[in-house]
Amino acid sequence: MSLAAQLAHPTVIGAMLAPALLMAATGSLLISANARLSRVVDRLRSLVVSWEHDAPDRAVRDAQITEHRRRAALVLSACRMLYVALACFIGTSLALAGNTLFFVQLGVVATTLAVVGMAALFGASVAMGREVSLAVKSFDKELDQELARRTKP
Repeated sequence: MSLAAQLAHPTVIGAMLAPALLMAATGSLLISANARLSRVVDRLRSLVVSWEHDAPDRAVRDAQITEHRRRAALVLSACRMLYVALACFIGTSLALAGNTLFFVQLGVVATTLAVVGMAALFGASVAMGREVSLAVKSFDKELDQELARRTKP
């Protein structure tokens, strides 16, 4: 093995660290997104139970169910994009390793995967931001409705 090839290995390992850090960050976001999805699903289940008992404020419950379904769809979309990002970052790391180990030029593949991964990460962040905004609006509405209910004579 030539000296240049031997020196390339630490460089490749160093280059593989960036996708590894992005994988760790994406994993953290996935944990957060899955927890949010779980909370939305639990809230939907409780609303469905109220709905089945034909609560007097059925129209309000129907609106809440619609809002929570929209939230669940956003979180699910974010989770999908995060999984795509994770796969792209893993692919980036493997392509960088393939450059050195197999002497195959995969630089364009690595760069393309990294860009697609970052775009998916960006899209997931936007979706999660929208979901958080909907969550706060929904909570505000629920509080307003409860306050109005309690102040009625």
